Amino acid sequence: MIEVSDVTRIYQMGLVEVRALQGVNCRIESGEFVGIMGPSGSGKSTLLHILGLLDEPTAGTVTIDGIPVGTLSEEEKSDFRLNRLGYVFQDYALVPELSVQENVVLPAMARGISPNEYLRESEKILHEVGLGHRIHHRQYELSGGEQQRVAIARALINRPSILFADEPCANLDSNTSRTILNLFRDLNEKFGQTIIMVTHEDWHEEYMCRVLYMKDGLIEDEKACKMRRRDGVSESISDYL
Repeated sequence: MIEVSDVTRIYQMGLVEVRALQGVNCRIESGEFVGIMGPSGSGKSTLLHILGLLDEPTAGTVTIDGIPVGTLSEEEKSDFRLNRLGYVFQDYALVPELSVQENVVLPAMARGISPNEYLRESEKILHEVGLGHRIHHRQYELSGGEQQRVAIARALINRPSILFADEPCANLDSNTSRTILNLFRDLNEKFGQTIIMVTHEDWHEEYMCRVLYMKDGLIEDEKACKMRRRDGVSESISDYL
């Protein structure tokens, strides 16, 4: 699904040149749950942002579904992000003035989906992520884990081909983190959702198919993970696809 070829990213900080990525190469297949790990400053988030078309490489190419995305115009990239990609961030990025449901439907509204359809879909997804009773609440009325589940529901409303998550559990305790990771794993195992997630927690590996380890702007190593299977995996996100 994704092929990265010799990607570099250089930032100019005054007179100093910061080489965040130094020639990254990797492939990510459809249906994988891939983790990106490494120490602070290793290039994890920079790589994720480039894969998600939130940043551009200084050099090299990124191909998604056979499309060299660097050749797209800004308008085409915007459409690509809206129609094919979903994003979950560590700070939730919710609009505090809007209700839970209003936050979730924003991407669907941007696509021009009819109100009847996006209201129906948002209610379904919110019930599936355990927030059916919170539809009309505001951000300040939610716990951190609930806010992150709203962000996940919003990312799923347009049924993205790829879900990107940038340290989605960074502000959560371990029990709440497991709730979020179980939700990701259900999406991946039951519906083949491709997920790429940046994390710094080694124990998150048990939820993933494969991990890319970064250091000094390069992928230093990678390994397949032996995911811990659970008995009676919930039938969550029914009819997601």
